[in-house]
Amino acid sequence: MELTLILDNIRSTYNVGAILRTAEGFGASEIVFSGYTPRVHDHALLPHLRAKLDKEIHKTALGTEDMLKISFADDVSKKLAELKADGWQIVGLENNISDNRLKKVNSPDLKACLSERVALILGEEVHGINPELYDLIDVFLEIPMRGQKESFNVSVAAGIAMYAIMSL
Repeated sequence: MELTLILDNIRSTYNVGAILRTAEGFGASEIVFSGYTPRVHDHALLPHLRAKLDKEIHKTALGTEDMLKISFADDVSKKLAELKADGWQIVGLENNISDNRLKKVNSPDLKACLSERVALILGEEVHGINPELYDLIDVFLEIPMRGQKESFNVSVAAGIAMYAIMSL
């Protein structure tokens, strides 16, 4: 299984760092930053702002930010379309949606629904994936919840989803 992550509009530098660390542990091929996600090593920023973001992301990434292939996408729709054209299956991590493409991460038929090249898109911490991107998504993954809260922290959810995908 080959895995690429798209971090779209993630707000927290700490969530970004934690996702990077987990992605490296699961052997992700690439991390794509899009939207207003804080970017590591962003040379488009003034040096003092880049240093500040790099330091904050490093707190939870612990060096994995320098081990991963990282890219930036100004237009996430275009990037998703490019990935699809290159044979990647676009998988969105989402919850509380009603869609026939939705599969639970613990579903016995999950393996049959996923290809060997998965591009997992993670959306904003509160509002999730931008609904304008839904048409580009092949499969939605949902993590079953038993408690009273409706969702996990995005970095925790990303880890659960990566584990589910990479253990197939």
